[in-house]
Amino acid sequence: MSTQAVKDTAASVVPPIKITAPWRVKAVEALDGYRLRVRFIDGVEGEVDMSGFVHAPDAGVFAVLADPDIFAQAHVELGAVTWPGELDLAPDAMHDEIEKNGIWILK
Repeated sequence: MSTQAVKDTAASVVPPIKITAPWRVKAVEALDGYRLRVRFIDGVEGEVDMSGFVHAPDAGVFAVLADPDIFAQAHVELGAVTWPGELDLAPDAMHDEIEKNGIWILK
């Protein structure tokens, strides 16, 4: 999957919003297989596996991410992994799981 650079809107607010919570996402990369590589501002890095989640019958609004082109549009906005359509993941829960296990598997 390819990733697209999207400007973090936090930087465009005047004065700029300073994202300082350690569990805020600094960078994200969409990988093959509906996975993400994430890095947090405190240096914690790991993977998010969404393969089962986006294909689940109860995926709800996240079912749209089963389209690889939409999934690849993952970007960081205000310290959270975000997609078009105002979809995002809870960065604090993601951080806790990755810090413990190196991976967060969403089901």
